[in-house]
Amino acid sequence: MTRAVRWVAAVLFALGMMGLPVEVAANTGHEAAVARFATDAFPDTIAGIEAVVDAASPLAEPVLQALIDRRLTFDPTTRRVYFRDAAGALFDAASGASVQDAPARLDTVRINNRIRNILQGALGTLTLISPDPAQRMRAAEAVLRGRDPEALPALASAITRETDPRIRTVMEQARAAIQLRLPDTSEAERQAAVAALAARGDQRTLALLRQIRAETQPGALAINLDAAIQRMEARLAVLARVQDLWAGISLGSVLLLAAIGLAITFGVMGVINMAHGEMVMLGAYTTFVVQELIRTHAPHLFDWSLPIAIPLAFLVTALVGIAIERGIIRYLYGRPLETLLATFGVSLVLQQAVRTAFGPTNREVGSPSYMSGAFDFFGLSITYGRLWIVVFAIAIFAGLLITLKATSLGLQMRAVTQNRRMASAMGIRTGFVDAMTFALGSGIAGLAGVALSQIDNVSPNLGQGYIIDSFIVVVFGGVGNLWGTLVGALTLGIANKLLEPVAGAVLGKIIILIAIILFIQKRPRGLFALKGRAIEQ
Repeated sequence: MTRAVRWVAAVLFALGMMGLPVEVAANTGHEAAVARFATDAFPDTIAGIEAVVDAASPLAEPVLQALIDRRLTFDPTTRRVYFRDAAGALFDAASGASVQDAPARLDTVRINNRIRNILQGALGTLTLISPDPAQRMRAAEAVLRGRDPEALPALASAITRETDPRIRTVMEQARAAIQLRLPDTSEAERQAAVAALAARGDQRTLALLRQIRAETQPGALAINLDAAIQRMEARLAVLARVQDLWAGISLGSVLLLAAIGLAITFGVMGVINMAHGEMVMLGAYTTFVVQELIRTHAPHLFDWSLPIAIPLAFLVTALVGIAIERGIIRYLYGRPLETLLATFGVSLVLQQAVRTAFGPTNREVGSPSYMSGAFDFFGLSITYGRLWIVVFAIAIFAGLLITLKATSLGLQMRAVTQNRRMASAMGIRTGFVDAMTFALGSGIAGLAGVALSQIDNVSPNLGQGYIIDSFIVVVFGGVGNLWGTLVGALTLGIANKLLEPVAGAVLGKIIILIAIILFIQKRPRGLFALKGRAIEQ
């Protein structure tokens, strides 16, 4: 495959990507290359890939992409080759013409791991000079994975033209990976290539260096490879622990969202609300209903579905909370066992009501564009969805603190928490405070449901998965203490994620529960004991 032919293919592809007209006459070379795929033999498929790139046809990229995606087929009778696009439409692979009447039988062209690597390198070669930076980055990554020596000339030319430093770095790393594979590479070039790859520092590059080390004879290069592998292993071990720490913070924010409303009702009212998980579930279903209405009537507003669902979820669950408190709980104050049984019955009623209205199966709640995908932060992979949930949890916590410290309702709630009888004697309507407190706690649980709809299945059983953990967080942090709830949620979340790689998910959970039981025996009021009515009574 000559450099000139590769450049023709790359230029044609770039012109096609820019939407410029490209007049292509009947390309007999491309037709002959595509015909090789009809034999469905691995050697012919490899030769066909090289011939397709050499033929410099605009159809090269869609045909090769269809092959790697298992969308390239052939008619075993006529030996014609076809491919389907992402939407499923059928095209002739030789001419690119749309095929309306598909043959009765089409067999898929088989590929193996070796062919897949060759394909990645070939696709990377075709897109290295694309005007789209994202495509150039994907092409450089593909060449790095494929390590095809045939891509080296095109890669070298692309490096000289590249202006984006991030893409240029990946291209240089891809060139380094290829150079390590070539027998005529000098010792100095090999040392520089090892250093370039070691600077990348991810798991894929570590596996690549290990593979190269296994193929390397003892000597200076082998020593350099061993040192680079050891440095990368140490760095990745640290990154793994930091990644676990971030996962723990993310889990802690979820536990905080689920538990903070319970901390309010439990701390102020002394009510063990077993229906708290169903408030979370109702918030998630409110999000589902909002998204369904937007999909039906205003699909262009889908990215606004969560901002719209947040106040609605708070309102719906707050009203349900008021109904539960006014209709049931206010008659059971001072009777914790009866309150527990009553709210447990309410939870069953709410679950069955949702099953009747929406069915027992999981419901799909989509993610807006700004919550999709992930980004790399100094080697850490952080998803936008989890990041927004952490920010959302912090915002709710801060808003609740402001409500308790800077509003008259918050002042009355704190007064009732510390001494209900004295607060009543001072003219505070404790019944109204109880209703508003229950509404606030239920509303915050609804907000938690909005967040959890992005990371968990929305089903009638959604809340059951968080109610036990919520009570553990509240009791561990200190009943009625918001800062204790925050510290308890983060502590449990981080401890859980740090233990999982060592002890496993199940055993790690058991260890945490045993530790909490032992801790509560020593400090029955939790980390931050609340002074006031809870102690006096």
